[in-house]
Amino acid sequence: MSFPDPRESDAQGFLAVSKTLGTERLIQAYRNGIFPWMKMDFDPHFWCWFSPDPRMLLFPEEFKVSRSLNKAIRENRFEIKVDHDFRSTIEYCSSVKRTHEESSWIESDMIEDYVRLHERGIAHSIEAYQDGELKGGLYGLSMGSLFFGESMFHLVPEASKTCTAKLVEIAKRHGFDFIDCQVHNPHLESMGAREVERARFLDRLKAGLAVDRQPVDWKKET
Repeated sequence: MSFPDPRESDAQGFLAVSKTLGTERLIQAYRNGIFPWMKMDFDPHFWCWFSPDPRMLLFPEEFKVSRSLNKAIRENRFEIKVDHDFRSTIEYCSSVKRTHEESSWIESDMIEDYVRLHERGIAHSIEAYQDGELKGGLYGLSMGSLFFGESMFHLVPEASKTCTAKLVEIAKRHGFDFIDCQVHNPHLESMGAREVERARFLDRLKAGLAVDRQPVDWKKET
């Protein structure tokens, strides 16, 4: 499948549909600034692919630590692990209800494809534990000097934010240009994410993917 040029799309960024996702198609999509975002709610229920304008990005140096998050970090409230249980993280992201969403777009076939990407060392999770139980986490893809955030969840306050702080720490240490947050979200905006014109995002995407670097050993980041 060859995707249309996102620069020629409208602000909504709807570009294509496909019956399935597939790991190679996902990699191609992210490398072109495109991501899958929900299935059609009518037959034939194909996956829809988007590259919206503007794009929500979090630049690591602009990350904001709230008072409550700072307290959680100081108190070592969570044990943070990286790539310890990717499948459980994405399954929680799929099942935990959010007040601003009627339902999750993370369906079973998507979970399996992202698990395959994880097994290939492309998709990664950051998880927050209390007393050995998973209480929050996030997952996304790492390519070049970029991280493409996909989803996060929390069962207790500050759990997902603490995982975001860990991701930012990793991003700073390894010189990541930005963390892609896809679309505007007040929660992410409160942590410093901001909207950038799609054209500028696509230019920075190309530069970030061209960086020749030693891959991050994510499991050593715990």
